[in-house]
Amino acid sequence: MALLTKAIKGTKDVLPAESYKNQYIEATCLSVAENFGYKEMRTPVFEHTELFQRGVGDTTDVVQKEMYTFDDKGGRSITLRPEGTAGAARAFLENGLSNEALPQKICYLTSCYRYEKPQAGRLREFHQFGIECFGAASPLADAEMISLAKQVFDELGVQKLHLELNSIGCPKCRADYHNALREYFKAHTNELCDTCNERLERNPMRILDCKSPVCKEISKNAPIVLDYLCDECKEHFEKVKSYLDAMNIEYIVNPQIVRGLDYYTKTVFEFVSDEIGSQGTVCGGGRYDGLIEELGGQHTPSLGFGMGLERIQLVMEAQGCAFPEPNKLDLFIVAMGEKAELKAVEIAKDMRSEGFSVQYDLNSRSLRAQMKYADKTGTKYLVVIGENEVNSGIAKLKDMQTGESTEVSLTTFVNAYYSVSMESQLKDLEINGEAFDFNSLFSGGNVND
Repeated sequence: MALLTKAIKGTKDVLPAESYKNQYIEATCLSVAENFGYKEMRTPVFEHTELFQRGVGDTTDVVQKEMYTFDDKGGRSITLRPEGTAGAARAFLENGLSNEALPQKICYLTSCYRYEKPQAGRLREFHQFGIECFGAASPLADAEMISLAKQVFDELGVQKLHLELNSIGCPKCRADYHNALREYFKAHTNELCDTCNERLERNPMRILDCKSPVCKEISKNAPIVLDYLCDECKEHFEKVKSYLDAMNIEYIVNPQIVRGLDYYTKTVFEFVSDEIGSQGTVCGGGRYDGLIEELGGQHTPSLGFGMGLERIQLVMEAQGCAFPEPNKLDLFIVAMGEKAELKAVEIAKDMRSEGFSVQYDLNSRSLRAQMKYADKTGTKYLVVIGENEVNSGIAKLKDMQTGESTEVSLTTFVNAYYSVSMESQLKDLEINGEAFDFNSLFSGGNVND
């Protein structure tokens, strides 16, 4: 039988056997962010198209080539978010967070959508962990944000990433740099792609971010932005580097980094891996001091980053990083007959209310079929309940790891289960190869002291 339809190209199903990896990465990101004082924000998956045209920049590849844009039934132009910062900045302004104590530290886990050629590490629907810090002008904020990203990688056990750092200056010094770029690229107009020729007058820095191999090769000898920084931008960049040095965070100054979005100013950075092919950037961000003003707010120096969750997982798998084992089912109840099913429902409710994970068969199958299914769940314990067990109030609880069985009361099943499982854990617990002794935890040598 043929499938009616399949998943759209560039999207990916995350199945239960893999989802625990996503949950681990996401939980780690949020935990580290909380330690730095960041609180989670959630924004709509679609916004007015103008937000991204104004915020991201209408000369970027994202806006020109990659956005999912459509007219809704009211005739309004709507776009699925291609990145997280513009929506977070809109929410910051619209909800009056700009009137709260600054800086406002915001984080999010979000899905994003870009029409790109699907390949390893690049999907049309992808997920990001994002950080936004609104209202912080000091280079201290730049360095702290980079250290936050690095701590996420450290917590996840990711190694062999190199931090690449650059400054693209402010609008004042960038004007001189744009003039230098125009002069350089004008000699190559016959070689540049059509899109880059359009960018030449409006925003020549976008040529440096073009994915065309020909444009990339031409850009290698273009003027370097660091040679055009004003004194203020130079000082800011030097201080960022000094703070990173103080935190023992290694970096490489790479003048080619401009990032793909127009809102960036001054510091830009990327964490790059050499282990997942051409899509090696796993985290990128920087400062965007003019974005809030561009969206209609007061001048609010800000900065942020986006971390690709799929790419992080690719790197972790390539490096053999340890993922925690998915939680096992605590108990499977095999019930034979209507009375036994009623007892199974009762026990499962009591167990679940105490925080245990419990399953029983939903299809009233044979004993053999239920046992086979229970084995596939990987359950820690199994109990078989039939008419005899219901009448006697006694059943056998089987440890699926050791094969040992213990008689337990069905009327006090939760307490009996807890007692058996704790006893099993204590048997397995060893310190320095010797049986664990609770008395060793107490200086007086008496557990009752």
